Amino acid sequence: MSNNTVEKIKKQIQANPILLYMKGTPDSAKCGFSAKSAQILHLYVKSFYYIDVLIDTDIRSVLPTFSNWPTFPQLWLEGKLIGGCDIIMDMHQNGTLKQAIDPIKLKYNLN
Repeated sequence: MSNNTVEKIKKQIQANPILLYMKGTPDSAKCGFSAKSAQILHLYVKSFYYIDVLIDTDIRSVLPTFSNWPTFPQLWLEGKLIGGCDIIMDMHQNGTLKQAIDPIKLKYNLN
């Protein structure tokens, strides 16, 4: 695992209270799981930070080991790994995603 890439990941996670590592972009996702995850996040917040792991191949190769989560997308809220698409969908359906995101929106003045 590259130390430079690990440091880069740590900085991204620390600097962005809502961060989605995904394939593609929210407007042009390159996989269905990334598209669904971005769509759900947009229900709660207009904009969020994302990293396209198809462009940043170092992050794509290092993040699964760093996070101990093998797949993409990966949602991070205030430095904590939430999980992938299935967890995002479950949390959306049971209301816990809203409960997690609403305080972050207030704290960081996000829309």
